[in-house]
Amino acid sequence: MNPSLTSLQPYPFERLRALLAGAQPPASLAPIALYIGEPRHTPPSFVLEALTQSLSTLGSYPLTLGLPEFRQAVAAWLTRRFQLPAKAVNPDSMILPVNGTREALFAATQAITDRSKRPLVVMPNPFYQIYEGAALLAEAEPWFMGNDRDNEFLPDLDGVSPDVWNRCQLLFLCSPGNPTGAVASLDYLKRALELADRYGFVVASDECYSEIYLDESSPPPGLLQAAVAVGHNEFERCLVFHSLSKRSNVPGLRSGFVAGDPAVIKPFLLYRTYHGCAMPGYVQLASIAAWNDEQHVIENRRLYREKFARVVPILREVMDVAAPEASFYLWPRVKDDEQFVRELFEKQNVTVLPGSYIARPGIAGNPGRGRVRISLVANVPECVAAAQRIRDFVANQ
Repeated sequence: MNPSLTSLQPYPFERLRALLAGAQPPASLAPIALYIGEPRHTPPSFVLEALTQSLSTLGSYPLTLGLPEFRQAVAAWLTRRFQLPAKAVNPDSMILPVNGTREALFAATQAITDRSKRPLVVMPNPFYQIYEGAALLAEAEPWFMGNDRDNEFLPDLDGVSPDVWNRCQLLFLCSPGNPTGAVASLDYLKRALELADRYGFVVASDECYSEIYLDESSPPPGLLQAAVAVGHNEFERCLVFHSLSKRSNVPGLRSGFVAGDPAVIKPFLLYRTYHGCAMPGYVQLASIAAWNDEQHVIENRRLYREKFARVVPILREVMDVAAPEASFYLWPRVKDDEQFVRELFEKQNVTVLPGSYIARPGIAGNPGRGRVRISLVANVPECVAAAQRIRDFVANQ
């Protein structure tokens, strides 16, 4: 067996199951699950319709490169969404369909990392655990940047030493951030590209929450925007990862894309061809319908705004909590995150995630310890009911 498998940490939800084992919540209270970032809003009917109408494609093997129509739809969406120059995104050389960002983030790390050079993969902390697992299985060392309140919940790029950057082959960024909801500014992204140019690494920007933001007039910027702003017209050293899971409420569709530097996309396509992970044709055709429509995304954001507007005032009665700039998470501080999560489940039948499960110890300790991640993915009434239960739980502690 691959010896690197032994270095993998248990996944957060596996640890959560162990934490809650044997706990007996009140049978009189319906369970409310706010621990996983799985959207529960109704999928768009026109996407489901496009999916069922495309099932005839089951008779053909899909190409790893994807359908030209899919890549063209994605290129057009990127251009509209991030205000890129016309024809800046070449659909033939800069885009690949992927089966969700999780699969692509993992695979890209395997394709990019040169194991012969003692590589580092630099990533936020807290973080999406696939970054760490992908690095370990690529025989790279994960290096964690703190992203706490002191630096506005953004990874501290300037707190990384030149020695680390010299060994870095891949920098993971996540904006809007999981779990903090912090948004990297255009200047921040330009700084990341400046470091990538100086030290020769690739920036992988996980932008799967980019379409869930609270201010309709201020969408989060993206790495490709920053690349154009600094003259990277071929998106040199840039990869961005997007998905329909959060944007369009279709996590089961497993549909996303990676876009960026053709010099990275080309060998990544070779890797994926051998990996055997082509997106089915019917999924691509349904995805085209989703990328071509914005109205359902606007409605999606409206529901999240309503949830934050109703939930945050309730929780503020008993804890220090604020709505984020983007994403659908709350990241409040508690005394003991594991104890809080287990007792909340036992007394109120609400499940949230200990913050320490999605972070690693650093110089100042585990930045997730003493926090919980609350995912406002349930419908509005359930989120409000959960907030009321959390308020009552905290008030009675």
